Amino acid sequence: MKTIGLIGGLSWESTTDYYRYINTLVKEKMGGLHSAKCLLYSFDFEEIVALQKAGHWEKATELMINAAKTLEAGGADVVLICTNTMHKMAKEVQASLSIPLLHIAEVTGNKAKEAGLKKVGLLGTMFTMEHAFYKETLLDQGIETIVPEKEDRESVHHIIFDELCKGIILPESKKTYIRIIEKLIDQGAEGVILGCTEIPLLIKQEDSSIPLFDTTFLHAKAAVSFALTKELTLR
Repeated sequence: MKTIGLIGGLSWESTTDYYRYINTLVKEKMGGLHSAKCLLYSFDFEEIVALQKAGHWEKATELMINAAKTLEAGGADVVLICTNTMHKMAKEVQASLSIPLLHIAEVTGNKAKEAGLKKVGLLGTMFTMEHAFYKETLLDQGIETIVPEKEDRESVHHIIFDELCKGIILPESKKTYIRIIEKLIDQGAEGVILGCTEIPLLIKQEDSSIPLFDTTFLHAKAAVSFALTKELTLR
């Protein structure tokens, strides 16, 4: 079994889901008392958020590279950035490593492509929805991305940081997300990517009439596939 390196604490609320998913999937595949070999580098999320808000992406990139190198030096065979937003610097992080970085948008895009989708809605932080890095990755896989209108993007963003990252789950926020998803469907979305690893804490497949892509689970599943096989796979 290969060792999975996790860059977590971004926030720890979703990092716990990564750990649970990864170990549950290993147990299902191997049985007995098997569990995953993991290394975790967990950030103080407040420090990362401050850099995001200030637009200090170069410093944030430096921190992410240092975390990834620490995991590689510790024996990790693959690295996962346990958040969608910080894949903004995924290319730089991968360039600093001699082991694979498993890209969350590539994994998710591959799943949407398998489903035959051409246009998807994207929910996430303002950085994920408004910056180009995520949409460009999906476009490389032939998938067009649409995002909510500005007011709705702000609602999605604030619910993530003010509630979900703090473990607060509110029924009215679920209704807000469902309303926004329905508007994306009206705009032609064939599926919706839950492009923040905290969003699946609030929204489930039963809340939508079209496919929802839980990036946390898909990322964790791909990591387990890598850990238990000879090759990196996005399935």
